[in-house]
Amino acid sequence: MGGKRYLVLENGRAFEGIPIGAEAEARGELVFTTGMVGYLETLTDPSYFGQIVIQTFPLIGNYGVITPDFESGGPRLAGYVVREACGDPSNFRCEGPLDGFLRGSGVPGLAGVDTRALTRILRTAGVMRAAISDEPQADFPAEPPIAGVMDVTGGEATRQSPPDPIGTVALVDYGAKGGITRALLRRGLAVTAYPADTPASVVVQSKPDGVMLSNGPGDPAVNTDIIEELRVLAGSGVPIFGICLGHQLLALAMGCRTEKLKFGHRGANQPALHTPTGRVFITSQNHGYAVSLDSLPDGVEATYINANDGSCEGLRYRDFPAFSVQFHPEACGGPLDTGFLFDEFLGMMGKSGASMEWRSAHGDYLGDRFLRNAGGMSVCR
Repeated sequence: MGGKRYLVLENGRAFEGIPIGAEAEARGELVFTTGMVGYLETLTDPSYFGQIVIQTFPLIGNYGVITPDFESGGPRLAGYVVREACGDPSNFRCEGPLDGFLRGSGVPGLAGVDTRALTRILRTAGVMRAAISDEPQADFPAEPPIAGVMDVTGGEATRQSPPDPIGTVALVDYGAKGGITRALLRRGLAVTAYPADTPASVVVQSKPDGVMLSNGPGDPAVNTDIIEELRVLAGSGVPIFGICLGHQLLALAMGCRTEKLKFGHRGANQPALHTPTGRVFITSQNHGYAVSLDSLPDGVEATYINANDGSCEGLRYRDFPAFSVQFHPEACGGPLDTGFLFDEFLGMMGKSGASMEWRSAHGDYLGDRFLRNAGGMSVCR
């Protein structure tokens, strides 16, 4: 590390910092995430594609780089900003320091920046574009490029399966986190991931027991072709479970509207209120858009509401077998994790009893998956 680099905001303000990562410039939407841990999951979450991410927690990189904790093959964000980047990580699973990982992945970053001041700016003015640059000035195009699902989706259908699967799930990949697939595999389900632009007829013809709609980046409303295919998929009668962007896309297909939030929800500490019971769950989230609650048509009901700002966190559909959530139930937000939603999905597919039998029969497989993917921290149910 050494020299100077700047984070230049669209409003003209510039923050000087210490270069980390790749010797390159970057432009993107500037957002912040409040997680105290999980920086590897943040770096490799495809939903951050095209964004410059600020970590509000002051020390990042203290347990280094651990490949099994990745949510995809590598970093998907445009740039990375931290208060302090640990250059001497300590963890028995550590494969190397953060700086070298960013450099090898082509991601530029900044350390030594006042991330508290940056976060206050975004909370006051809202998210804005920014640049990581060697100069304290930057130009921004009048029409910024739109990051979309086709930037991060897979190129062809792929299948993963546990021993003796009890059923099959078609995962529509809008930029899916690996944790979603792992949560399904742990419950005895074979998972076939389809690219985002796969026609609904192809998914239905594969005769899955259920369909999972994944997370992903960008404005959901621009995906008009995908939204049209989801209308067809909803009419097929196959049970559907949507997460994050998948939640928003399904809502749009059913006539709801989406809106951009001032600074979004990003972090592992977002409270989601379960409307039927009044119970609050602490959830992990990463999104800048939300479904407008005043746009829900007949047959669509809100099941979860954000306890901070009242925005939509979950929907259930009465006219066909489907539900969705804005948060990430695979991500162990704790202390009362929402992994049970995957079990609700199993029940909707008629697989809940078989799942209990499968878990009992394949405890060794489950234990191995848990140990390799839990990162030495909390384990999802």
